[in-house]
Amino acid sequence: MTHFQMLSRYNRMANERLFAKCARLDDAEYRKHRAGSFGSIHGLLNHILLGDRRWMGLFESDERVTPPLNQILYDDFSDLRSGRTREDARIEAFFARLDATFWSRSFAYTNNQGKDYVETAHVACTHLFNHQTHHRGQVHVMLSQTSVGPPALDFHRIVNP
Repeated sequence: MTHFQMLSRYNRMANERLFAKCARLDDAEYRKHRAGSFGSIHGLLNHILLGDRRWMGLFESDERVTPPLNQILYDDFSDLRSGRTREDARIEAFFARLDATFWSRSFAYTNNQGKDYVETAHVACTHLFNHQTHHRGQVHVMLSQTSVGPPALDFHRIVNP
């Protein structure tokens, strides 16, 4: 449980760093089409938030259907940043209050292609955090193509500064 609490803290802090850099981009650079998943920094940041909401919905209230993965939750950057901040607080609070019985659960869901799956709590929670890291890495690369440049996101430097 402690490991996942540390991951939730890292997630929040990494997102704060990433969004602080993205806030320095002008709108055209932020939305510019780039090679990679979801076509832009804007698309990727929305997708990460969508994924987090999808998994947290499954953990908290058994929401089983995956929404379209390219859905834009917030078109405005400041609204997206606020939504991200709220979701990170939700994730941290969730993992802070878990009890040991959660880890014996399994979660059934339907992916975006209509295929049904069942994952153990450990696998599902690991995926939640791995998914964030994977796509933050893509945003990191996209930021390296701008004049702003990406933030340092090394796990050990964030959780143990």
